[in-house]
Formats: sequence, structure tokens, C-alpha cells
Amino acid sequence: MDTIGNPLNALDHAISSRDVNTLEMVRNAIQHRNVMLAFQPVVQANAPDRAAFYEGLIRVLDDTGRIIPAGEFIETVENTEYGRLLDCLALEKGLAELHRVPDLRLSINMSARSIGYAKWMRSLKRGLSLDKTIAERLILEITETSAMMVPELVISFMDELQSMGISFAIDDFGAGYTALRHFKDFRFDILKIDGEFSRNIANDPDNQVLVSAMLSIAEQFDMFTVAEMVETAADAECLRALGANCLQGYYYAAPTTKPAWRAEAEKRQA
Repeated sequence: MDTIGNPLNALDHAISSRDVNTLEMVRNAIQHRNVMLAFQPVVQANAPDRAAFYEGLIRVLDDTGRIIPAGEFIETVENTEYGRLLDCLALEKGLAELHRVPDLRLSINMSARSIGYAKWMRSLKRGLSLDKTIAERLILEITETSAMMVPELVISFMDELQSMGISFAIDDFGAGYTALRHFKDFRFDILKIDGEFSRNIANDPDNQVLVSAMLSIAEQFDMFTVAEMVETAADAECLRALGANCLQGYYYAAPTTKPAWRAEAEKRQA
């Protein structure tokens, strides 16, 4: 049917075309392994000059060599095979970085859809075999929404990997719809508060109450807490005063493909 004159059809067509182009970009990046991690520090709230750990964020390169952040493609590929392959590549690159940098602690994102994906598990076992300390320095981040799709599967998966020393973080907490009856069974090690609650929290009494409640839940279940998307000094101070253990966001550092340890290594090699 002709889309001219029908705004809804035209919008659907535009969205469909955009998704096809996004899938093609990701497919090409995977095929040519034009995939990398950008690293962002998660700093201690009471000692912001010290990183508790870093998050490795997946990036792909388009045909022009431009680095594309996950926000521009992850929703489109999440339910496809490309999403599983990106999870594998992110894990492989994260494990390799942990092997290269002995004092690094690193979190890597994954979807609950990758649980049971044979290639992902093979990548994990291969990476862990490189160094006996890697497991205890690896954190796997699963979003609240993803975890709630298959809670029983996530719980058993976490139990298995936590027995190896791997830690788990529930990401974007507050953005999804966690059933508390499942929450107490998950046994996440880290709770990361969704950035929508952190942004401008210094001027938002409602979010202050909500974040305080989330921090209380985390404390009850003995979870370490991270407030995401911290962008101002006022918000950082407010979150610290509320009791967040760690802070992450552009106020401290943007994600970078050339973190300090790589820059130092390059200097030594020069």
C-alpha cells in the first residue's frame, strides 16, 4: 500500500527501514569483528578518585569507522541472533582485558536471552581458564527487565556462576517491574539504580524518597549499590548523603576506548 498521505504508515515504514539498516550495520560489524569495549569507571562515593570497578560497554564501528554506542542499536538487535553474538563478543573482549590487566575489576553486560547460549558459555569457560583470578574480578550485569523475563532460569544461572566466584549486578533497577517475591531469590551482589532516578535528584524530593527506598532494599539484601548517570556535583553529593556506595556517570568520566591503563601501556611500548 502506498504510504503517501498516511502519516502512520509513513512512520512505520521509516522505523522499519531504520531497523533494517541498523541490523545490517551490526551484522557487518560482527562479521568483520569491528566491535570494541568502551570503559567507564564506577567510583567510590566517599573516595571518588578511586574506581571500585569499570563497566565495559559494547561499541560497534559503522562503514565509515564511526564508533556507535549501544543505545543506537541494542534495542533493535536484542531479540535477534546478533544480540547473542554481541553478548559473546563483549564477554570475550572483557575477559581478555581482565587477563591483560591483573588488577582490573570489570563488569560486562549480558541479556538473560544469552543464558543457555552455548557459544556464550564456551567463551566464558575459555576466558576463565586464562587466569584463576579472572572469575573473582568479573561482574555480569543483567537488566531488571531482562532478569524478570525468565526469573527461575536467571536464579539457577547465577547460582552456578557465583559458585565460580563471579559477581552479578542487577542493572537499571527501578526501570522494570521486579516482583519482590523473585527479588529475594535472585541474590544479586550489586544493585545499580536506574539513571532516571539519579538525574537531577538534588532538586527532586520524590526521587530522593524513591532512591532512599531502593538503597534500603539493597542494604536489607546485603547488596552493594551504584547510582548510574551521575552528571552534576549536586547530584553526586545528594546520592552520597543518601548512602549510595558508588557513583557512575559523566560527572566523573565518559566511557572511553582508551582507558588510563591502555594509555600507560602505549607509553611504555613507545
